[in-house]
Amino acid sequence: MFLAFALALQVGVLPDKWLSGGPNCAEIPDWQVHAYNEDLLILRQSGCVHYEKPFLYLLFGKDKAMLLDTGAGKPGTAAIVEKLRRKMPVIVVHSHGHGDHVAGDAELKGLAGVTVMAPGYAETIDLGGRKIEALPIPGHDAKSVAFYDERTGVLLTGDSLYPGRLYVDDFPAFLKSMKSLLEFTESRAVSHVLGTHIEQARTPFVDYVVRTTYQPAEHSLELGRAHLMELVRELELMGGKPERKALRDFTIYPRPPRNFANGSTATP
Repeated sequence: MFLAFALALQVGVLPDKWLSGGPNCAEIPDWQVHAYNEDLLILRQSGCVHYEKPFLYLLFGKDKAMLLDTGAGKPGTAAIVEKLRRKMPVIVVHSHGHGDHVAGDAELKGLAGVTVMAPGYAETIDLGGRKIEALPIPGHDAKSVAFYDERTGVLLTGDSLYPGRLYVDDFPAFLKSMKSLLEFTESRAVSHVLGTHIEQARTPFVDYVVRTTYQPAEHSLELGRAHLMELVRELELMGGKPERKALRDFTIYPRPPRNFANGSTATP
């Protein structure tokens, strides 16, 4: 049954290279829009607009669309979403509550037919013939949530797993969350694990320094379930002694808690 489910997944294509920002900002659009397939659009905010360069995801069902995250700085998200939404109602959810993922909330609230949920919203969303499952995964942020698209098998992991620095504010919670996420994927076909940033270079074990806007040789966006397994294994090996550790495709980056219990909205 699992094999049959996997074969039924709707396939898509990811680009060989994303725009990051520069070297000539005059030639770079504020948003790069890539159609993974007809009903899943991936948006990347330019590094010329904000150094975080976050990825947003717009998924379409028969009845409505879902937007994951709203950008950083002064993103102009409402304009691009209005252009892409196909006149559908849109529900806006978040991978977590940090500022570089919620900056466009206010402007989106001004659009008719758009409902902006607070960070931490974690319920199954029915878009009409397409269900998006949500799983709370606190650890990076108290309000971190992963979203699984049953149609494509894409697992959206926010800042909890992506090719870059995995900042961990609550290590016990993060370990528990990643183990739960791994268990969640045991009964689901996962085509790609897609996060919300790229900070890693194509060179293994090397990342771009914080605030780098132009990343000409950056890692691919997509990771896989094997990376989630690797992350869980490395976290377990650390036991009760979290430490910074650079791995081939990402870096585990524990740091002292910062108002974690109250759901900090600091970045990154």
